[in-house]
Amino acid sequence: MIVYVSVGLLALLSLSIPVGIVLFLLGIGIDTFFSPFPLIRGLGNLVWSSSNSATLIAIPFFVLLGEILVRSGVAARTYSALDRWVSWLPGGLVHANIATATMFSATSGSSVATAATVATVAMPQAERLGYDPKLFSGAIAAGGTLGIMIPPSINLIVYGFLTQSSIPQLFLAGLIPGIALALCFGLITVLICLVRPELGGDRRFFPFAVMLRALLDLIPILLLFAMIIGTIYNGWATPTEAAAVGVAGALAIAAAFGGVSLKMLEQSLLGTIKITSMIMLVVIGASFLNFTLASAGLGNELRQFLEGLGLSPLSFILVVVLIYVVLGFFIETLSLMVVTIPIIVPLVVEMGYDPIWFGILMIVLIEMALITPPVGLNLYVVQGARKDGTMAEVMLGALPYVLVMLVMAMALIAFPQIALFLPGAL
Repeated sequence: MIVYVSVGLLALLSLSIPVGIVLFLLGIGIDTFFSPFPLIRGLGNLVWSSSNSATLIAIPFFVLLGEILVRSGVAARTYSALDRWVSWLPGGLVHANIATATMFSATSGSSVATAATVATVAMPQAERLGYDPKLFSGAIAAGGTLGIMIPPSINLIVYGFLTQSSIPQLFLAGLIPGIALALCFGLITVLICLVRPELGGDRRFFPFAVMLRALLDLIPILLLFAMIIGTIYNGWATPTEAAAVGVAGALAIAAAFGGVSLKMLEQSLLGTIKITSMIMLVVIGASFLNFTLASAGLGNELRQFLEGLGLSPLSFILVVVLIYVVLGFFIETLSLMVVTIPIIVPLVVEMGYDPIWFGILMIVLIEMALITPPVGLNLYVVQGARKDGTMAEVMLGALPYVLVMLVMAMALIAFPQIALFLPGAL
């Protein structure tokens, strides 16, 4: 059955069938060939139960928040302001890509939305200033991955929903690793550009007065982040309610900058509907697939296989890391999460690991999948924003940042307190 699921998944994805539909087709196939009971009869009830959750309402709110910031021009102002502060480093404007992605991640909750935002704003600058297309576009793709690590994160909400873990604790756990990854992205960029200065373009210096004025454009994003996270950790709002508060705050900021219009609202709502529909189709399809897998006994098969290996907890977690790295080459990230969590997480917890910690480790591995071919979504998003060049350039440019993520994954395994310090302290 494991072979059927693996081959079937890759074969259907290679036909460019939408991921959500692929998951339903696999579930129906398992029901037909491996289950003694007609599981398809429970599909209606399963669709309702898997989508009828107040926690999942946070997803369209966070997507809408990001759409408003992009389409109102707030994201472009943020990029321009950070350009004034970080472009003096070796690598120049590449650091503005990473810094903007970091700040936007603190409000959008989506890696794809973050990468699309920064790519749309930054790519014209790269072409105008003559930056190396590989490093410049690779940094955008990598910076975009921070959208699912730095809170609020849609993927962390899905993980908390599927594992019944505390979403506020997951948000706290992702903060230090997310910021550390952003700093490491900047560090590897500096090292690359010290060795190969021609890759980074010209370093740009601005008068201190100009830098101070640029801070005014950063204040709205910082206030929005404080509003969302503050209402959660002060106990004033659930993550879902905080997302709604964030949407109201984003509208207020857009209005203050004169970016609110009927067309902007229409585009933001339409974009939200498209992205949310895609996410929910994947979540519901994966729920049906997991239901059929469990009913057909695949979970027990995998459990027996892993337990039969007789691995120590450390060896086990390294095998899990390897599984996610390999699967990340071929499976879309959200699908990878919702398909594997019901099988892997119980085994991880049995081995004595904290589910909050493992959630952050999984997100790092999922981030790697976003920028590794052939299915890395951020690679396609960034390539789509370019006027010319090849996909291979984006892939090569993202490679150093993949190595940084792998180092971060190993650091989380060696020092779990990187993720668990803030949840334990607060």
